[in-house]
Amino acid sequence: MHPSRARRPFPGRTLVALIAALALLALASGCGVTRGSDDPNNRRLRMMIPNSVGGGYDLTGRAAARAMQDNHLTGRFKITNVQGASGTVAMQRLLNEEGADDLMMLMGLGVVGAVYTNKSEAKPLKMTPIARLVEEQEGILVPADSPFETLDDLVAAWKKDPAGLTVGGGSGNGGPDHLFPMQLADTIGVDPKKVNYISYDGGGPLTTALLGAKIDVGMSGLGEFEDQIKDGKLRVLAVSGEERLDTVDAPTLTESGVDLVFTNWRGVLAPPGISEEQRDYLTGLLEKMHTTEEWKEALAANGWTDNFATGQEFEDFLAEQDARVADTLKELGLA
Repeated sequence: MHPSRARRPFPGRTLVALIAALALLALASGCGVTRGSDDPNNRRLRMMIPNSVGGGYDLTGRAAARAMQDNHLTGRFKITNVQGASGTVAMQRLLNEEGADDLMMLMGLGVVGAVYTNKSEAKPLKMTPIARLVEEQEGILVPADSPFETLDDLVAAWKKDPAGLTVGGGSGNGGPDHLFPMQLADTIGVDPKKVNYISYDGGGPLTTALLGAKIDVGMSGLGEFEDQIKDGKLRVLAVSGEERLDTVDAPTLTESGVDLVFTNWRGVLAPPGISEEQRDYLTGLLEKMHTTEEWKEALAANGWTDNFATGQEFEDFLAEQDARVADTLKELGLA
């Protein structure tokens, strides 16, 4: 064979090689990410969770990230759980990442309180508010054989002997289960400093304490007590939101004559110092996420109440919550 003919490329093989190369290029460009129709750069974002895997913040943050990913709103999230000081460590890290425009963090009422009880300067109002996502009501729980048949019975006993009534909750100082009985006591005319509050590590130990008559009343979110309520082992005297819950046969505080609405809530912050353009982008992502079927399914599956808010509404709410928590904890000498 003539040497020059041996070196000449065969047209068919060239075409096959070109097609294969293009296919490999397309595969490589899409490998490991989800192409986002609303984000032409398919940018990866970070989500910081201020507690351990499986907690309320973790479940909410991962559900939101999954809804955005599955609906191709952005690229995949890198999710990091940052534990310590009831969310204060994560808040400090968020503050330290000033100007980082690829980071969001889940937070809520418990984090607002923890910042004060831990004397941290990483306060929510220093960050960039993005959106409020969900809320959960607190319930006032007693064992089935409790002498307190109504909220009026409980209030009367509490006023008569504030320190003699033992109140249990599933969070420490500054958490929602601690703040709720303190604000309730103040509303009905009981000195919050005299409230005999015992902290338990979540709903399981709190249930045991209630059923074992170690405490008189429990105040907590109701999600972890569904079985005991359904079986009649625990009774709910009242719920703390604006409206009754479909899943619980109990009046609201306001229906029972107590002028208080209290909810635990969770939302999203970004670091301070990001541009208005990036803030609008992150807000838009969560607004789109809020309309997805995946998010609606997560709300139903976890018993969360949709309480979505962005912009000035969320800013005003955050400022109101911060002031209310600060007043409560300062009155107790905890801030």
